[in-house]
Amino acid sequence: MQTHFTPEQLENPAISRADKILRACVHCGFCTATCPTYQVLGDELDSPRGRIYLIKDMLEEGRAADTRTVQHVDRCLSCLACVSTCPSGVDYMHLVDLARAHIEETYQRPLVDRLLRWALARILPYPNRFRLAIYAARLARPLQSVLPVKLRALMAFAPDSLPPVSRNDDPQVFPAIGPRKRRVALMTGCAQRALNTDINDATIRILRRAGCDVVIAKGAGCCGALTHHMGKTDESHRTAAKNIRAWCAEIDGAGLDAVVINTSGCGTTLKDYGYMFQDSPLAADAARASALACDISELLADLHLPPGGAAPLRVAYHSACSLQHGQQIKTLPKDLLRKAGFEVVEPADPHLCCGSAGTYNLLQPKIANQLKARKIATLGATEPAVIAAGNIGCMIQIGSGTDTPVVHTVELLDWATGGPKPRALSQNQGQTPPKPQDFPEMHQ
Repeated sequence: MQTHFTPEQLENPAISRADKILRACVHCGFCTATCPTYQVLGDELDSPRGRIYLIKDMLEEGRAADTRTVQHVDRCLSCLACVSTCPSGVDYMHLVDLARAHIEETYQRPLVDRLLRWALARILPYPNRFRLAIYAARLARPLQSVLPVKLRALMAFAPDSLPPVSRNDDPQVFPAIGPRKRRVALMTGCAQRALNTDINDATIRILRRAGCDVVIAKGAGCCGALTHHMGKTDESHRTAAKNIRAWCAEIDGAGLDAVVINTSGCGTTLKDYGYMFQDSPLAADAARASALACDISELLADLHLPPGGAAPLRVAYHSACSLQHGQQIKTLPKDLLRKAGFEVVEPADPHLCCGSAGTYNLLQPKIANQLKARKIATLGATEPAVIAAGNIGCMIQIGSGTDTPVVHTVELLDWATGGPKPRALSQNQGQTPPKPQDFPEMHQ
């Protein structure tokens, strides 16, 4: 693709990087075949190729974002299926991130939109605030019919119950059971700590049994993805910087072999810290933290877990976009589940998004619900006993539309190798559980 940025524009490092990305695009249209919004809406401007044209025009002219451009960029899920499909290697992820930051700086959104985005940025990354907001949303449900559509989506998102706060998410070190093989930091996340504490608990248990000291680093928290994908660069960088400093303190202290993530949306962002901070004084430390980042499935595969004792439970595996496209991890979770003894099946559309996409199901509920319905239909067609995923957003999105239990992949692996039965499965009868092995209680 030809570009026409001026020499003065190209002095801006962000514009210079955008220019290189745009020049890689050859207009081939392969991206349209796997773009969820193009498939749902059928509009060229709601495909990656169409958005690239809009972004190019906006940046080349150096103008403020207009309503048309904002509408189509906002509809992008950042599922990154286009990145997996593109034969030219177009770095769409960083281009759309730049466009969102430009929109945030130059475009005045309608009042309800501004208020909603402000609230999401100040609630979701903070587990205690998030819990309070969920309780408040429950109280406000009688008012749903008079609220704007996007606020009704917030009401619907609030679960009927929340788990107790897990003290395992507090800063501490869980020692390895038996000889120590690794010392790893666990990213505990933000929304996950409010919505499902079992995921971190299961991760800690299985890693300890596999010979890892598990560190919950003081000062680490939200990865910054939620605000980053809303174009709120300063906020996302402040959040990410806290993580970088917390983990580098551990690296420089007792040392770390990995920073492990069990929420794939966070993992994609954390692995990108080196890029995000390349023009910052924190560049070197950000690169160090990014280099250690790995998904829980990568670490467990590297630790060579013994075969599990699972019963032949039929598991439909949902491959989160941030895992299969953002991190290019496509087979490891399925391989681990099969090795643990589960029967693994996949939906007919494994590459397509469920519609969660961070805050997308709250900001674009109509499109998100269409995608959710399609994903649930194809998952249901596999007739599973349980659905497994590696991302809390996908779990909540899919779980809101099906009676089939939805659990994190690591919960099943923990269960098959000695941990307790996942709570979601314990609430469903008729399945023969794996025989648990004896294992020491978690260090509190």
